[in-house]
Amino acid sequence: MTGLLTRSVVRLLLPAALVTAAAILVKGYGDTGDGFAAGVIAGIGVLLQYAAFGTRTVERLLPVHLASRAAVLGLALVLAVAFGPCLAGHPPLTHFPQPGSEPIHLGALALHTAVLFDLGIFLVVLGFAVRVVSAVAHAGEPA
Repeated sequence: MTGLLTRSVVRLLLPAALVTAAAILVKGYGDTGDGFAAGVIAGIGVLLQYAAFGTRTVERLLPVHLASRAAVLGLALVLAVAFGPCLAGHPPLTHFPQPGSEPIHLGALALHTAVLFDLGIFLVVLGFAVRVVSAVAHAGEPA
């Protein structure tokens, strides 16, 4: 069992990890997002929860049972963004609006299909990471 100080710090790290992941998801290291790094950061936040609080507590407090669904939803989103333009005669991974066109802005965030692609990657990475951590946490339990 971990100490009170460790659990207190880890409890505070989860919201910080999720906010950092959200910031990286929408802005990345430049102007485009980075869904992979955001998924890894959020996954590490969940991993720390498992390490500090144990399997039963985390599964009671966090919706980790939705990890598989998040990964499948993310994969479907990535495939739709990647191959959806083919239905309109465009090459795969053509992003809209096209370069030179003005995208819709939500504050400082320019909304285009690359944002949806990064969101899909984020969901795939986070869902996979949480499922792996959950599977390892349950590995010693009888079937």
